[in-house]
Order: sequence, then structure tokens, then C-alpha cells
Amino acid sequence: MISSDAELMEKSLIAGANAGVELRFALFDKFFAAWPERRSDFLNLDAASRRMTDETLEMMMGLARGEEQWVWPLVAELAFTHRNFGQLPWVEYESWIALTIETVAEAAGTDWNSETEAAWIRQGDRLKAFIAEARTGWDDVMPGHVAGRISPR
Repeated sequence: MISSDAELMEKSLIAGANAGVELRFALFDKFFAAWPERRSDFLNLDAASRRMTDETLEMMMGLARGEEQWVWPLVAELAFTHRNFGQLPWVEYESWIALTIETVAEAAGTDWNSETEAAWIRQGDRLKAFIAEARTGWDDVMPGHVAGRISPR
């Protein structure tokens, strides 16, 4: 039987939860290892790590379930919010999504396989496309908005 992306992804999340893994700790350790200069951007790491981890997983699961109607506005809001940190390099978004998938894979253990990995990668790629579209949209309507202020053109 061929499982849907959502079913495969959910199974891997359940496996991690059953193993007692709290994804945010491992994910943020990996993120800060890759981007140590970002640590100072988190005034309340506990709250941010919960929110960022949960929202990333929720958005990818929403895309897998065909729930773009709520995923898109959330992505657009988050893309705008991140503009307050300046124009974050695209590679940081790509890295965050790749590290999320890697962290889920490690947590899932033996419940991770090539089909599950492909499902996560497909939805990660879709999320990246949504983020890219949202960033472009905000750049088009607010071209002078930089690091939390409106600057002259």
C-alpha cells in the first residue's frame, strides 16, 4: 500500500514522540552550529524554539494534507516578520528546512525510510517555494522596508 506524504510524515513524528524526543532542542543545536551568529537574535529562546519548530512542522504537514488555505497566510506573515531582522540570506531558510527534516529523521529512528524522506523533502520544497513567493511579494510592495524601518528609496 502506498501511503500519502501526510501519513508518512505523521508516522515519523509519532515515532519521534514515542521515543521521547523533543525536536526543538536538537534542531536548534544544529541551527546554531550552522549559524552561530543568529543566537543573539533570540531574546527568548525557549519561546522562539517552540514556536519556530512547531510552525515549521505544522506548515509542512498542512501542505502535505492539501491545506494551503491556512498555510499561505502563515508563511506570508512569517516572511514579513523575518524582515525585521533584515534580508535574511536564502541559504538560512534552506538550511532551517533541511535541518528540520534531518532532526525528524534522527528522532524517527527505524521508522524512517526512503519513502518518508522523499515525502518530507517534497513538502520542504513546497514550503521553500511558498517562502520565496512571500518574500518576493513583500519586496514588491515594501521595497524600502529594511530591518524594521521604512527607508527612503
